[in-house]
Amino acid sequence: MTGPVVLRRATAADARAAADVWLRSFTAALPTVVRPHTDDDVRAYIRDVVVPLRETWVAEAGGTGVVGLMVLDGDLLSQLYLDPGWRGRGLGDRFVALAKERSPGGLTLWTFQVNRPAHRFYERHGFTAVEFTDGSGNEEREPDVRYVWRP
Repeated sequence: MTGPVVLRRATAADARAAADVWLRSFTAALPTVVRPHTDDDVRAYIRDVVVPLRETWVAEAGGTGVVGLMVLDGDLLSQLYLDPGWRGRGLGDRFVALAKERSPGGLTLWTFQVNRPAHRFYERHGFTAVEFTDGSGNEEREPDVRYVWRP
């Protein structure tokens, strides 16, 4: 059994593990979505841009290491990824509660239309779908949906 899970701000030392969580989560949750960047590109982006320049949080499980990643950019919840083995354990709920605490005026986020579990998750947390696109505005060229939460 692992120890308690702590949510904390990411440090440079977390970048590789956070990127690996992102990669495992994306692969498991979005098998039909084409990734426009290599694994190494994703790792470099998280190391060079996300961790140093965004409000980046990780979930760290004692004895296991980083098992989740959340990135806030103002009121944009731009990334929320959990290691596949850690889905359904309340970590996403904790991350969303933290995001609402950090952005009490409201939040917005994008998710792919094919990601039905994400839709159910965000709707359960009070988010409303407000815009659907054909995907021409994202790198993956995958239809997406914008969700908004207002207190």
